[in-house]
Amino acid sequence: MTRHLISINDLTDEDLRSIVARGVRFRSGQARRERPLDGEVAGIYFKKTSTRTRTAFSSGALRLGAQIVAYGPDDLQLNTGETHADTGQVMSRMLDVLVARTSGDPAELRQLAAQQRMSVVNAMTADEHPTQALTDLTTMLDHFGRIDGLRVLYVGEGNNSAAALALALTRYAGTHLELRTPPGYGLTREVLATASAQAARGTATIHERHDMAELPGGFDVVYTTRWQTTGTSKPDPNWREIFAPFQVGEELWVGSPDAVFMHDLPAHRGEEVTAEVLDGPASIAFEQAENKLHSAMAVLEWCRRGPVAEPPVAGP
Repeated sequence: MTRHLISINDLTDEDLRSIVARGVRFRSGQARRERPLDGEVAGIYFKKTSTRTRTAFSSGALRLGAQIVAYGPDDLQLNTGETHADTGQVMSRMLDVLVARTSGDPAELRQLAAQQRMSVVNAMTADEHPTQALTDLTTMLDHFGRIDGLRVLYVGEGNNSAAALALALTRYAGTHLELRTPPGYGLTREVLATASAQAARGTATIHERHDMAELPGGFDVVYTTRWQTTGTSKPDPNWREIFAPFQVGEELWVGSPDAVFMHDLPAHRGEEVTAEVLDGPASIAFEQAENKLHSAMAVLEWCRRGPVAEPPVAGP
């Protein structure tokens, strides 16, 4: 069976939990010492810049036994008019999995995935960054020993990382996701509706406001992302004034003294987060970045071999 990861919505609850738990096993060194991709070939195609995601999937594929073929933004005949569907058909006869960051349109990845041989992994589109959410949940599970019941404060633009986090976290029992997003820069209606419907089916909750007033406390995680999302620009010339109240500073820890800080990186100190927070004792942002590797390995393994049964992850 060929499995693709284009959206968090492509995963069943079992798949989601399996990938996240497996990522923790890879991080801890407790995963069985196997090379499930031995003899396979992974294509790594990035049309946009990337540090963590590209390195994680390249390194992860090699560690799992695969060989890799890397493509730059100008290497494929897509640039001369070949369709994504035809490109996918050709690549599927030579590759076993393709990790792709294209122009940002998820329809392009769906076309690459319109074949039965090669798995396709979304390495970020304009609407969603699913492998980032899997990294985030892996980090939470590794740090807290659980995801159920966690309270997460997300501050900043409702971008592709926020969308994926909302779609993933609301699958877990008793979680609460509080989003504080600048006016005009929140989650899309579609993503908020889907995440809210998921939460309503269980015991999770999700809430979005466009200010920083009346902020509740008791959060386990404070999360932000850089204001200028990779590969995007903002039409409003005064957008920095709109975003300024949403900077993450030490004052957010008054009501949540035990919270950890997470950031999908790259970070811009003095903009979305102060240096005191990013480099402070509450920050696990760079452990989160490392987990990109472990989560990527779990994703690749799932794509090629399916869910892996593992014993429950022990608490911290």
